[in-house]
Amino acid sequence: MIYKMCKIFTLLLSFLFLTGFTPIISILGPGVTVLTSGNIYKATAQFIIDQSIKKKTGKNSLTLVKEELNKKNNKKNFNDELRQLVEKRIKITRKEIENQNFQKLVKKRITITRSIINLNNTTR
Repeated sequence: MIYKMCKIFTLLLSFLFLTGFTPIISILGPGVTVLTSGNIYKATAQFIIDQSIKKKTGKNSLTLVKEELNKKNNKKNFNDELRQLVEKRIKITRKEIENQNFQKLVKKRITITRSIINLNNTTR
């Protein structure tokens, strides 16, 4: 038990000195992973990935993931708004077409009725 604690303590100190005195907060996450799961490889991978993301983007991994999720949600909201707008325009266009068809039908009925009335007047 004491040997395992010494081993973990030595590993944590080596992280501190070998990384150029990286802020202790960045070591805290992998340290907790080592202590809770006992998986040193997982903790090391977590630390390395977080550091590489920070070098490439200047943001930590949590902020990067949060921003990406916000972008996807904004895009989804845009798609929903676009769909609602198109559906609204389709309904308006259908009403206009129905009105045009109704007006054509009424005009046709009127001409037929006038022709019938004129025929009846001529035969009398």
